Amino acid sequence: MRVLIVGGGGREHAIAKALRRSPHSPELLCTPGNAGISADAECLPDVDTGNVEAIVAAARERGVDLVVVGPEAPLVAGAVDALEAAGVPAFGPSAAAAELEGSKSFAKELMKAAEVPTASHVLLRDHEEAAEHLAQASYPAVLKADGLAAGKGVIICQSEAEALEAAAVFFTERRFGETAVVLEEFLDGEELSLLALCDGENVVPLAPAQDYKRIFDGDAGPNTGGMGSYSPVPGFGAAEVEEIVDSVHRPVVAEMARRGIPFHGVLYAGLMIGSSGPKVLEFNVRFGDPETQAVLPRLRSDLLDLCLATREPGGLAGSQAEFGDDWAVTLVLASAGYPESSSKGDVIRGIGEAAELAEVTHAGTAERDGEVVTAGGRVLNVTALGGTPAEARDRAYDAAQRISFDGMQIRTDIAARAVERVAS
Repeated sequence: MRVLIVGGGGREHAIAKALRRSPHSPELLCTPGNAGISADAECLPDVDTGNVEAIVAAARERGVDLVVVGPEAPLVAGAVDALEAAGVPAFGPSAAAAELEGSKSFAKELMKAAEVPTASHVLLRDHEEAAEHLAQASYPAVLKADGLAAGKGVIICQSEAEALEAAAVFFTERRFGETAVVLEEFLDGEELSLLALCDGENVVPLAPAQDYKRIFDGDAGPNTGGMGSYSPVPGFGAAEVEEIVDSVHRPVVAEMARRGIPFHGVLYAGLMIGSSGPKVLEFNVRFGDPETQAVLPRLRSDLLDLCLATREPGGLAGSQAEFGDDWAVTLVLASAGYPESSSKGDVIRGIGEAAELAEVTHAGTAERDGEVVTAGGRVLNVTALGGTPAEARDRAYDAAQRISFDGMQIRTDIAARAVERVAS
């Protein structure tokens, strides 16, 4: 079987490594790939992942049996629709179903219809409307880009003055190309990521994970695409996961089916666990990054079989995803200036040495004159397994310390919370 992975980041590298473990021994292709993915799959760097027609052409030319679409942008642009129309099986939601991530206002409306708990919100369409609502808002409050923003379009505001500055980022600077912004109630508690595979009818949860969005220790600084993660999460065993799936994922899947837009692929719920129970912060319609890097190394089921099963209505009936008892901790190594900017072309040392201790997945890397160099904001992911969170965490940091490049940024508190809770 020949599988094409669309994307070139750490998530796609983790997917490639998981697919390589399949008993089916699939032949893997990846577009565009990166310097690390090239060791696990044949890379097609000339195929533009922003061009749906180019993805379809590459898949047909290479006789691909399945396309796994990693990033959100091609999903929202209709890559799965185009592939299936061309007779190429694809893993992921249709463009209509991908609006769960492509439009936060759509997701809010659907959650209301499905009676899924989430924060109250107001949709703001221009700066004048924003100023009116911000003057009456309770603080802290949250402003979110309505559309795709690579995980960075969320600003938590402590005051009206901060909120007005944030509104300018959206409406005046148009940093995220936005024409609409969601003003949302601030939810306090602990974040949890729960990804689930869906076949339009059935929902199979994956292991829960916890993500670290802010750039600095102690959850300080601006939001990023994610600076680290770990799995499992203390206090969220099988029973707690099932409760969340029953109150969040299944109602959403049922409501989308009722509307004639069945959801196939990965439904990722970003949750806030507060005193009143879990509430949805956002939905993503693909594997999370960097949650995938912590979840998939623990997966004992065949990822390829699960992906194929999501394509057919009822294909996941009776299925479950089996995970090992080990813990996984993923660290993100980011380039200088991230998330506001990124440094490219800096030579990276020590990857081989780190790979002897942990799994290293490449996110923003390239090859230049026989050396691996930085080529993006988030550069590498280091994931280690262990019998306890402390053991996995120690191994991950030990491996990460073997890697160096100019301006490298790494948080030092990833999974510390898990270590404390399991030890207490």
